[in-house]
Formats: sequence, structure tokens, C-alpha cells
Amino acid sequence: MTTTSTGAVASEQNKNPLTQVDASIRRARFSDRLATGALYAISGSFVLLLIAMLSYIMYNGIEAYSGTIFSFTDEGIGNQFFNTIYLVVISLLVSVPLGIATGVYMSEYAAPGRTTDLLQMALETLSSLPSVVVGLFGYLAFVVYVGTQWNLFSGALAVSILSIPLITTTTYNALQALPKGYREGSLALAATPWETIVHVLLPACVQPIITGIMLAAGRGFGEAAALLYTAGMSTDINWNVWNLASPVCPLNPFRPGETLSLAVWASRTEGTTANAGDVAAAASAVLICLVLFFSIMSRWLGRAISRKIEGE
Repeated sequence: MTTTSTGAVASEQNKNPLTQVDASIRRARFSDRLATGALYAISGSFVLLLIAMLSYIMYNGIEAYSGTIFSFTDEGIGNQFFNTIYLVVISLLVSVPLGIATGVYMSEYAAPGRTTDLLQMALETLSSLPSVVVGLFGYLAFVVYVGTQWNLFSGALAVSILSIPLITTTTYNALQALPKGYREGSLALAATPWETIVHVLLPACVQPIITGIMLAAGRGFGEAAALLYTAGMSTDINWNVWNLASPVCPLNPFRPGETLSLAVWASRTEGTTANAGDVAAAASAVLICLVLFFSIMSRWLGRAISRKIEGE
């Protein structure tokens, strides 16, 4: 009788809904902890990998430091540093207005249909193009067909092809994420659609747009394949000449200009000088610092503009 009654009680407990719910909750909590731990482990591995890579690059860059490595001579990377900054600025002057204007058009003016779908497909295709393909296109379109030589402006246009889809997508997504009350409230106060875009919508999207610009600039800093066929692998700058028509003027955008990323590639693959390895290490470290500095300044600028707009 005792054995029979014990089995009956166990059977009753197994059939008890509350017991089954508690077991399900315990299994769900265990699965949640397991998945959370796995995600933390994956995230931590990526962070450790990034720290290890940055530490290695910065250590080699510091070790390669010498009195001439950062000079504006043939033995230093000063000219390449200037070319990199100058080329990215030119590319942003081209890509930022076009990217923001395209994002505004897609979000506020284009009606859903074949035109919008075609435009989105074109942006997705451009954003997924390999850099070397963009470089070959830039070489044909901006160098061969124009009848000129490798120059910084052609390189900036090639980089802009890679930057415009990113800035456009960021602007479009930021505008679409805004509440409808922004538009309706502005239009209810008799503002025109253009005034609504300029004075209400775009100021509210400053931080996401600046983030997109920052990402586009970061790609420009590290681009090499697209510049190999457009900007050229040489640089000849005379810092005493400021005539824009001169081929050695630093501010002449139609002169060849080797960037830091190209200097790294050339030093590691074709470098024949004694300090080729030091040039590559120093240029890599400077590129990392440049991207980090630009990211910090962009975030600070976005927050400052947002605070100013909110204060007004």
C-alpha cells in the first residue's frame, strides 16, 4: 500500500500544472543565462582582439619613432599625413551634401514605388562594391576620360562613391525614425515642407547624420585600393610654393598625392629603402590615432550642436 500511494503522489505531482510551470521557468532562466554568457564571451573576445591589434600597431609605431619619420621629407610621412587629411576633406565636401540631399529626398519627397525601390537598390549596390572596382571605375572616369594624371581630386571622387551610400542611408533612417509629431507640428504652424526639413527635422537628426559622416570619413582614411588607381603613389610637395596652379603646391587638388594607407601598402610590398618597415609601422599608428581623434571630435561636435539647438 505504501509503494502504491507514493507512486500515486509522484504521478499527481508530475501532472500538477504549477510544477510544470516552475520547471519551464527554470529551464528558461538557464537558457537565458547560457545565451547571455555566450554573448558576453563573444563580445569580450572581439574587444580583446581589438585591444591586442591596437596595442601591436601602436607598439610598433612607437618603436619606429625617429627624428625624421614624421618629417615632411622623403624619409618621413608628413606629406602623406597632409594628403590624407586633404583628400578626406575634399571627399566630404562632395559626398556630404549629395548624401544628405538624397536621404532627404527619399524620406520626404519620393513616393513609395518603383523609383524609390530602384534608388534603394542602387545605394545598396554601391555600398557593396569592392574598393578595387571603384578604383578602376574612378581611373577610367576621372583620369583616362578626362585626360589627366593621377591626382587627389580624382581620389576624393572615388572615395565619395563609397561614402555617399553610407551618408544617404544614415540620413534616411534618421529621418524615418523621427516621430510624426515633428512634421505635423511644424506644418500646423504654417511652416513650409522645406522649412520643416531645414529647421525641424535635420536639426533633430544631427547626431545620427554626424555618425554617418564619421564612418564615411573613417573609410576614407583607411582606403587604399580605390586610391591606388586615382590618387597615385607619389607625392611632390614644396611647402614654400602656394600658387594653386603649381603642381607642387600643397593645396593643389590636381596633383598626385600618396596617402598614409598607400604608404603602408607600398612600404610593405615594394619598399626598398632601409626605413620602409618603420614608415609602414609609423603610418599605421598615425592612421589609428587619426581615426580615433576624428571619431571623438565628431561625437563632441554632434553633442555640442544638439545642445545648442535644444537651448535655442
